[in-house]
This record gives sequence, C-alpha cells and structure tokens, in this order.
Amino acid sequence: LALGDGPEVITNPFSGRSVKLDPVGVALYDVIKGAEALGDYKTMRLGLDIFIQEYPEEYYVLLD
Repeated sequence: LALGDGPEVITNPFSGRSVKLDPVGVALYDVIKGAEALGDYKTMRLGLDIFIQEYPEEYYVLLD
C-alpha cells in the first residue's frame, strides 16, 4: 500500500461535516476506523491519541 499523492476530503458519516486531511492523516484515520471495525481497541486508542495530537481540529469534526 502507498500513501496518496495529496490531501483528501473525509466526511463524518454521522454529522455530515468534512475536513481535508494530508495523506498521513488519511492513513491514520483509516487505521483508526479499521481497528474499530475489527474490535482492536488497543490499536484504535493509540491511533486516536496520535490523531488528536497531530490533527486536533480535524479530530473534533471526524472522531469526537
């Protein structure tokens, strides 16, 4: 797998609000959502901790 070439718009499926994330942010978001779907809450928590540190405004739109 490879990171995308540029920013992507990610939409919160519950609120409908969107943010633009760089490729690393998109990858981290995908890890968080994938871990949640698999019930891997240790990985999900680690991802959330990193995401909120690196993307605090985006966190409140997408994951809070």
